[in-house]
Amino acid sequence: MSFPALAVVDSATMLRRQLRHMIRYPSLTVMIVGMPVVFLLLFVYVFGGTLGAGLGAADGRSAYLEYVVPGILMMTVAGGAQGTAISVAMDMTEGVIARFRTMAISRASVLTGHVVGSVFQTMLSIAVVLGVALLLGFRPSAGPEAWAAALGLLVLTTVAITWLSVAFGLVTDSVETASNIPMFLMLLPFLGSGFVPTTSMPAGIRWFAENQPFTPIMETIRGLLMGTPIGDSGIEAVAWCVAIALLSFLWARRLYERNPVR
Repeated sequence: MSFPALAVVDSATMLRRQLRHMIRYPSLTVMIVGMPVVFLLLFVYVFGGTLGAGLGAADGRSAYLEYVVPGILMMTVAGGAQGTAISVAMDMTEGVIARFRTMAISRASVLTGHVVGSVFQTMLSIAVVLGVALLLGFRPSAGPEAWAAALGLLVLTTVAITWLSVAFGLVTDSVETASNIPMFLMLLPFLGSGFVPTTSMPAGIRWFAENQPFTPIMETIRGLLMGTPIGDSGIEAVAWCVAIALLSFLWARRLYERNPVR
């Protein structure tokens, strides 16, 4: 069997390992799904009336539900990143990686299994969050092409953030540290256009909000789902995702090859 074929087979084996972990230890998956759902309910039913009134719609709560869903989806992706960093750090600190390094398997398959498994878990969480949003009255006007584009962007974003979280798990020296580093990703939707328009922010915060990676992603998803113009945000979103994915992949691979098992 050729090397590429062996790498694919080994990656599939590592993916099965990750999926079995999801089944055997469902608490992390529940946390990844539960937190965004709680935030969705909180912002729609507690803050939605007031914040939605600022959007100028007759039904402020419904308008705010339509506005806030992309921000909640980015929180879901960020939550998945935290779980990935924890999982990678556990493998590094508990000697699992040391055993894999002594086996005749593709070295790339270990990280690939983590990434594909985490992307699957995060997309499952996104599906649950979207289902809850639809139950609350979220009614996107997107057609099949727009839905496909929005889902494609969500997958691309998840891949990029997952590779970044793999690097976080490899660079830390403990599981506790690995669980804390990705937490700043949870703040980016708040410091962007996820929950309020950037035009309502003070100048300094507004500059950061308009130039950080999550804002064009959220604006693109919002425009695709609600049928509003996306302008240049689509190009910016894809560029951010590709750059983050590429740099994070190179960083993670370098850390995996160089770092001793802790």
